[in-house]
Amino acid sequence: MGLERDVQRAVDRISEADSVTIISHIDADGISTESILAQALAREGIPATSVFVRQLEPMAMRHIPDDDSLKIFTDLGAGQQALLEEHGLSADGVLIVDHHVSQPCGTAYPQVNCLDFGITRMSAAGIAYMVARAIDSANTDLAKLAVVGNVGDMMARENCGLVGPAREIVQDGVEYGNVIVQRADLNCYGISTRPVHVCLGRCDDPYIDGISNSVTRALRFLERLGVTLKTPRGGWLVWEEVPLDDRRTIISALTQQLVAHGREADRLLAETYIFPDEPERTPFRNASEYATLLNACGRWAKPKVGGRICRGDRGDAYREAEYMLAHHRSVIRGLLQYILETGVTELSHLQYIHTGDRFPDTIVGIGAGMALSKLNWKKPIMVLAAMVDEPDVTKVSMRTNEWALARGVDLQAALVEASATVGGAGGGHRIAAGAFIPHDTEEEFIDGINRILTRQFASADTDNS
Repeated sequence: MGLERDVQRAVDRISEADSVTIISHIDADGISTESILAQALAREGIPATSVFVRQLEPMAMRHIPDDDSLKIFTDLGAGQQALLEEHGLSADGVLIVDHHVSQPCGTAYPQVNCLDFGITRMSAAGIAYMVARAIDSANTDLAKLAVVGNVGDMMARENCGLVGPAREIVQDGVEYGNVIVQRADLNCYGISTRPVHVCLGRCDDPYIDGISNSVTRALRFLERLGVTLKTPRGGWLVWEEVPLDDRRTIISALTQQLVAHGREADRLLAETYIFPDEPERTPFRNASEYATLLNACGRWAKPKVGGRICRGDRGDAYREAEYMLAHHRSVIRGLLQYILETGVTELSHLQYIHTGDRFPDTIVGIGAGMALSKLNWKKPIMVLAAMVDEPDVTKVSMRTNEWALARGVDLQAALVEASATVGGAGGGHRIAAGAFIPHDTEEEFIDGINRILTRQFASADTDNS
């Protein structure tokens, strides 16, 4: 297989390096990717240092040391190869481990990228794990972190579970013993830490009429079922602790509720990934909550705290991450409320809002994703934000859903095209993408995105006619 060939070439290059610098993204995928590779290198006795960046752009390049170390760009780099070339990095001194669309470049930088082989449902953490496993087959304990990275980067969202090579990595974790697969579990965030009624009340994928967006209504719904919701001491049970028969009762009732309101029930259940070596009722217990914890670290400028957590620190690093997670959730709730109360501007195929400098630019994409189901979910949403440390630049985040993807929408392509016309840069995935544009081009950029989305939707209509 071509990907395995590229993985082996990456291993050969790493084995020849006297030292390595890992340059990675700050989100859950980037943090878990960095940790996988850093641990694999440490076990081989290869000195490695790490640099985290929120985007790979000219200003970020100053953080990359000018030395003889092998520069491994992880969860970024594929779409910024021209920048690496402009910075004077040679092909001999670079390795890219990424899952984003590659940028044409005169320098043939060595790269391990699953997109080159038509694999669209695997994140950089999955590729990094394949490299680590090829370095030493004993590195299968790191499969768990690859699962976190894949889930955190929404690789499990479309199919309600990981598929293809990413699913094969799950099996490595199962065989090692630090991953348990729940094949038909409740598709709801917070199954390890939140009371069941809170999980359901905040669930919007799928949207359950009479339950979603209301914790109170969710509790009433469950109470009518007569299921066990509390411990003998009166504390609320989390989903993992609910007796199996009661879980079946709840799922059956939720299915009926969806059908009664004319909705599909195909997204009610999903494959979830539990980590039995982690403490119960903690965010480490399952892949989605673990990923959120890492995202909180990265979004609040502490990605190295997330890296320490991935390496097993459950003391000071966890306490610091817990604080960031609580703050992260609080600010995101405020962002969501602001979007809904302020309202969005709707164009023919786009809805957007500018949050100014009210919220950190690192979290506006999360707010966009949460707001979409509560607004006009048939139109992709764009959130623009000012960058306090770079006032001449505007951060753009966009989110859409599977409904729009099925109708031709590709946010990554749209943002790359529109940002290039105004002197910016964009990237990401079909369902979630971002860009950085000059502040004074916002109106032109918004109009350009709407025109591109119009074309994408029309193309799908033509194909189906």
